[in-house]
Amino acid sequence: MSNVNIAQPDVTLLLDLDGVIREATLSRTLADEGVEGWLGQRWTDTIADAGGEKIQRMMDDARQTGVSAFRQVTQRFPSGLELPMEYTTVLLGGKAGLLAIGKNLQAVAELQSRLIAAQQAMERDYWKLREVETRYRMLFDASQEPVVLLNAATLKIAEVNAAATQALGFGNTKQAMAAQRDFAPEVSPEDRPSFEAMMRRVREQGKAPGILVHLGKDKKPWLVRASLMSMEPNPVALLQLSPGWPGSADLAKNDPISIDDLIERLPDAFIVLDPQGVIRRVNRAFLDLVEVSNKTVVLGERLTRWLSRPGADMTVLLANVERYRLVRLFSTTIQGELGTTTEVEISAAGSADADPDFIGVLIRDVTRRIGIASEDKSLRSELGALAERVGKTPLRKLVKDTVGAVERHYIKSALALSNSNRTVASELLGLSRQSLYAKLNRYGLDDDSAEPSKDG
Repeated sequence: MSNVNIAQPDVTLLLDLDGVIREATLSRTLADEGVEGWLGQRWTDTIADAGGEKIQRMMDDARQTGVSAFRQVTQRFPSGLELPMEYTTVLLGGKAGLLAIGKNLQAVAELQSRLIAAQQAMERDYWKLREVETRYRMLFDASQEPVVLLNAATLKIAEVNAAATQALGFGNTKQAMAAQRDFAPEVSPEDRPSFEAMMRRVREQGKAPGILVHLGKDKKPWLVRASLMSMEPNPVALLQLSPGWPGSADLAKNDPISIDDLIERLPDAFIVLDPQGVIRRVNRAFLDLVEVSNKTVVLGERLTRWLSRPGADMTVLLANVERYRLVRLFSTTIQGELGTTTEVEISAAGSADADPDFIGVLIRDVTRRIGIASEDKSLRSELGALAERVGKTPLRKLVKDTVGAVERHYIKSALALSNSNRTVASELLGLSRQSLYAKLNRYGLDDDSAEPSKDG
């Protein structure tokens, strides 16, 4: 004989023919509820809100047909608990009365509430996305800068704004019709190898420096910058077009030289800072270096936002400009917005006034340099002297002396760069102040670097 699990009702009520409760039985899930207070009450009096009419209708149906349809009501227990219940009523034989069988719908109600909440959240997210898409579309179409979105794999045009349609010589071609065109034929044959190399770098690294190419039927020069964007189903490359170098006809004109234009076209990053290190002006190369597409994003920000050692680097830079009016070949790293780290050298100059109003800063990318030249003749000579001791001194002693010479050299360089400020020097060297003090004592540099006000 097999055991069959039969779902038991949560509430079973034995009623007389007038609907008065004579017995009440609860399932184990509701066993803590006392229902003795129901006995002798009309069933309709234990129902919340307007459910009494449904109860009366079920009892009438049961008296006439023997069984009623299922109806949902809110059952109020003597403890004050209210639960959504689904009841059906059955007529018993003779004058035995009626039997009401109820099922607890609380779990179903909770699931329905969660479903409704999830649907509302999805609808809110959908409208937020629609709003973002609408803003993007308005900005994309209203931009005066030509912008082209290419399928990164096929180099077909995915989207093009009105400015790019005119720039590429598509004439009155609608933007929708311009999409899905192959972009490669728009590039002059001489520039295609460079353009294809730039796109390969974009696919591998996410962005690439701008290059000068000739586009469209008229083969006009354009400075093209590219970056990778994640989109479904395929990633796309965002191309930003800026007017290229002037032609020979323009150079023949006797127009005055535009310094602003020259600064904008510098291959090295150029920025103007106020005395607090806040950026007041940038050129396009700096935007490429920090991986930002619009000048408004960086103007008003501090340069420390992109320095790898914000406090130490900016302190040294501003202190030397204030003291010497210039800084030459200060080495550090720049952290781009997309996560790229670039080794750079910074040169800066302030005005001849005691308190310069602005500081001009030139930042050069040095990551492509091969090898690092020795910076100090004394270090080279010391290392040369150690090399002459090979065969005369044990290897362990030679290695220890070599490490000491190199450490001593770079500690001196850090102290000189930080104007003997040990706190800044320790940050430049990546040491704690205690470790730096121990090394200063070991190499006998305490007297050379200790000055009363340097650690402030």
